[in-house]
Amino acid sequence: MPNTPRTLRLLVLTHSYWPEHSPPQRRWSALTRFLVPAGWDVSFLAPTPRFLAVGEERPEGSAWGRSIGPLGERIHRVPYLSARHGRLCKLTDQLFTAAVAAVRGVSTGSFDVILVTAPALPLLASGWLLARLKGVPFVVEMRDAWPNLAEDANLVRHGGKSVVNRVVEFVQNHADLVVTVTEGFATTLRERGVRSVVTVRNGVVLDNTPRVLPPAAQRDRLEVLYLGNHGESQRLENLIEASALVGERMRLTMVGQGSQKPALEALAARLGAPVRFLPPEYGRAVFERYAEADTVVVSLRDDWKSFDATIPSKTYEVLSVGRHITAIVRGEAARVFEDAGEGDVIGGQPGDIARLWQALIADRSRLRPRSSGRAWVAAHADYPDLAARYDSILRGLVSGLEAGRGVASGTNGAAQAAPRSDDRVQDSNECRSMDNHHAA
Repeated sequence: MPNTPRTLRLLVLTHSYWPEHSPPQRRWSALTRFLVPAGWDVSFLAPTPRFLAVGEERPEGSAWGRSIGPLGERIHRVPYLSARHGRLCKLTDQLFTAAVAAVRGVSTGSFDVILVTAPALPLLASGWLLARLKGVPFVVEMRDAWPNLAEDANLVRHGGKSVVNRVVEFVQNHADLVVTVTEGFATTLRERGVRSVVTVRNGVVLDNTPRVLPPAAQRDRLEVLYLGNHGESQRLENLIEASALVGERMRLTMVGQGSQKPALEALAARLGAPVRFLPPEYGRAVFERYAEADTVVVSLRDDWKSFDATIPSKTYEVLSVGRHITAIVRGEAARVFEDAGEGDVIGGQPGDIARLWQALIADRSRLRPRSSGRAWVAAHADYPDLAARYDSILRGLVSGLEAGRGVASGTNGAAQAAPRSDDRVQDSNECRSMDNHHAA
């Protein structure tokens, strides 16, 4: 990424950042790693850490303090209200965090761009207010298909649904730029009348993502791995029921945390399913899990229409490591796997899943991955390239405003500044409902 003569200042509002392990932390740590050398001074406004890995120390500083992150980024902290997993607790906590973030943000200094990364919806209002107070462009990054996902998940009911929809759509319509992580949701927003929309997918830093050795040619049982959130979005009970149908010729390992985990553990015990549950793991431990697996599951429930335009963020890592993929996805996510030429895309019913696993047991040659998945990621989802795209878009936004052409016209220019031949199938998504702070 070429050096630029002028440093620009970016403030990112997020509900989770380093040292927590979460989808926004992974995405923005990766982007910041490449934006800083490109001439960006990046700051974050985030709650104090709530969910830390075993053995990790909580950083020093108060809930209203400021610290320097591992990439040289400034992190402005605000307090949180609750770390519970219930929907009402999470919504109350997010409302509280958004309110104090608006207050804290006033004293964080001057910036050239303010960006909010959602689905922490209350933060959208805080970011919009701060951008207007500071007189700078406001960027909304939608990592999930809101408000569509809220309707599918029945997160808000009756009159509350229309209120949430109106607030989210107001912010989307009044943002200077909306960034999505899938092209499908970008299309939905354009059809809804949102003027300035671009797509910057999720991805991986391919240089930091090793390719593991092929699975053993012979094995007593099929080792199936699921890494990620144990929430409503994934419908993981179907995996457990499928494993019970296959029986002792396989073992399903489920690594992670989430609101549905106790119910999933109870279901596995009741069915006598060959399942083991492990807590969230990070870093090298994740790649050790990939190495011991025969196939890795990527799963989204198939009865929420918003998931047609959703790609689980783990998709790119799984495509990169060299493992067979059990892809229980639809829509844009299914097209990514098909274009990458890796894994088997199947239906989400237990019988569909069990039949695939039985076929893999009968013919282990199907487990040998191709090299096409990693090559696809290199071409479409490597974070150095994604950060370069973001850099070009945000600089176009700022220069458009400064040139007196208006923020909206600058945004459209930015969207054209970094054309890509692969915009037809853009990227990923966190696929997390409001119950998802943990991801393996």
